[in-house]
Amino acid sequence: MNKDQLEGKWKQVKGEFKQKYGKLTDDDLTYSEGKFDEMLGKLQEKTGKTKEDLKNEINDWKS
Repeated sequence: MNKDQLEGKWKQVKGEFKQKYGKLTDDDLTYSEGKFDEMLGKLQEKTGKTKEDLKNEINDWKS
């Protein structure tokens, strides 16, 4: 999965992540072009998961 595909998938899953990880805020989940890795870093910090684990979770969401 390339970065564009991952970003598109992210738009589909961010609401579910907010429910699953109650500590996440809208600011944590906001994607700005060129800032996807930074957003993944915030998710990593809040969830304790690796970036690879988060990418896999996004990728596997309702596939």
